[in-house]
Amino acid sequence: MDIVIYHNPDCSKSRDVLRMIRDAGYAPTIVEYLSTGWTRPQLLGLFAAAGLTPHTALRRTRSPAEALGLLVDDVSADLILETMVAHPELVNRPIVACRNGVKLCRPAAAVLELLDGKSQGTSV
Repeated sequence: MDIVIYHNPDCSKSRDVLRMIRDAGYAPTIVEYLSTGWTRPQLLGLFAAAGLTPHTALRRTRSPAEALGLLVDDVSADLILETMVAHPELVNRPIVACRNGVKLCRPAAAVLELLDGKSQGTSV
């Protein structure tokens, strides 16, 4: 099964999810989105597949969200999405995509729901 992880190597949760995928026997494609960036269509597709919205996928802590005015009640989804493209660190992580679905894997153990039962009891 092909698995893609949108990964931030500086994030402990992202590292945990990557380790859990590898421990389950998979060799995922790793997209370091802080380097590659996002496109609007890419984010819209991932969010739709994962049942997320720009509001629910927004990283609110340890990010520039507040300084960029994204935490006010009336901020539009379009503005959040536009700002996520300009500031990739605003997207909460890690997001994992495979044939079994797309999921924002917070908590890290959420990735186990995508792994075809190959998990070997790995937990975080």
